[in-house]
Amino acid sequence: MAKRQSDGPEKTEIDMTPMIDMTFQLITFFMFTLNFSTAVQDDRIQLPSSQLAKPAKGPAEDPITLQLMLDGSVIYNGEAVPLREMGGYLENEKRVLISASKEPSAATVIVRADGRSKTGEVQDLIKLCQEKGFEKFVLRAEYDESRKK
Repeated sequence: MAKRQSDGPEKTEIDMTPMIDMTFQLITFFMFTLNFSTAVQDDRIQLPSSQLAKPAKGPAEDPITLQLMLDGSVIYNGEAVPLREMGGYLENEKRVLISASKEPSAATVIVRADGRSKTGEVQDLIKLCQEKGFEKFVLRAEYDESRKK
């Protein structure tokens, strides 16, 4: 019996166009659906409702987002920090701004306080920021249309 000699494995060509097309469609879909404005929000904070709340007119320049939780700690860069220890973190923010030739008074501090947190703690947080040279503040709340008369 004679052996048949092969020239090697047969070459198969696959048309990758549909796969590449689908990949780009998925990338486009996720680019359109991703909302970067919620990246700094934390689910542990339940904002208070207000019918006076209105959306921001534009993005804040050099925003610093501080989220006050119900237990009195502050979520800063994704980690919970006791309110009494926030001074060191704010001092670091101040140094970073100064090294970038910016004034701390020009930075906007966004305060997202839980609606059930104590008013005094919100005031203490703002006072601490003012002691470090921050002057512009934005308080966040949810617009409650149900209270509208």
